[in-house]
Amino acid sequence: MSMLLEVNGISVSFDGFKAINDLSFSIGYNELRAIIGPNGAGKTTFMDIVTGKTKPDNGTVLWGEKNLSLLRLNEAQIVETGISRKFQKPTLIETQTVFANLLLSLRKSRTPLSTLFYTISKKDEEVINEIASEVNLIKNVHMLAGQLSHGQKQWLEIGMLLAQKPNLLLIDEPAAGMTAPERQKTVSLLKNLSKNQSVIVVEHDMEFIKSLDCRVTVLHDGTVLAEGSLEHVSKNNKVIDVYLGR
Repeated sequence: MSMLLEVNGISVSFDGFKAINDLSFSIGYNELRAIIGPNGAGKTTFMDIVTGKTKPDNGTVLWGEKNLSLLRLNEAQIVETGISRKFQKPTLIETQTVFANLLLSLRKSRTPLSTLFYTISKKDEEVINEIASEVNLIKNVHMLAGQLSHGQKQWLEIGMLLAQKPNLLLIDEPAAGMTAPERQKTVSLLKNLSKNQSVIVVEHDMEFIKSLDCRVTVLHDGTVLAEGSLEHVSKNNKVIDVYLGR
């Protein structure tokens, strides 16, 4: 089975501290994967490496059927290949509507001239409404982003990533601060998204991970400690010692 993303033997040190230590990880096409681990396990640094924010000291990061080396690309080029990342704190324009935020995120030619003469097409409108429906915001499409609930803001951010047509979504702690109904809808949303693209969710909330019902990778000290279903990794003695048993 060919992999969408394959990380092999990467390590990275900051001032002598090994944040990532000989880490290998792979995810297939249209796969939903959760990454868990205690604070300092290397989860954020892993995402920084995949998105080009941090360059590892050694190892390879290969992408897609052509095994493209992501380490040769900068952050903007990596986004162009189809990798999008959602950070914990929303980065939307609160004074603009949901519709306007999604419109700004569509993959378009962004030259000053094209932006100046841009008029919204029927097709763009359809795409935006489709995305708004997918992320549970079709009823709020003309509402200002600043008026949305915390959970709705998270969904809008996911929608803004979808507008870029990614093949891989990296999503950091989506459940944090959500109400119980929002969390349930977010589980459904992430499961649906993984039918058309791969999704990596970094999360602390075990109940949320359990609801996702997907393969789980446990990181500790910058390397993979265990991998498998949540039930499988929960029975691993090393995982119990470093993470679940606390």
